[in-house]
Amino acid sequence: MSNSTYNLIKNSLDATELRQQMISSNITNVNTPDYKVNKVDFEDRLKKAYAGTAMRKTNVRHIGIDNPYEVMPIVTKRTNTTMKENGNNVDIDMEMTDEAATTIQYNALVAQLNAKYSMLHSVITK
Repeated sequence: MSNSTYNLIKNSLDATELRQQMISSNITNVNTPDYKVNKVDFEDRLKKAYAGTAMRKTNVRHIGIDNPYEVMPIVTKRTNTTMKENGNNVDIDMEMTDEAATTIQYNALVAQLNAKYSMLHSVITK
């Protein structure tokens, strides 16, 4: 498995773990006045990084993206919606849906990582 593939899977796993933490925080604060939902931005940042891979640096003097495989997630607040009179914008149905999707994504990434390691193991042992 190439180092870049490993880094991409690792960063994706880190992003899904962070997303799960933010969803848990959102659910915990469902009744907290003026609480604004935390959301994790990773996939859009990753798409933007890959869109620029045609401009990847091959020399330190070149302009381009250093390494699109090192994209890290960031946490932002969703501030443009209000669900309740107390200023809280947690939509419990949306959070539960996001939690299920995040779990599926995490499991898929773990399966992909296991498959990569299995192939590597197969090559080493033969």
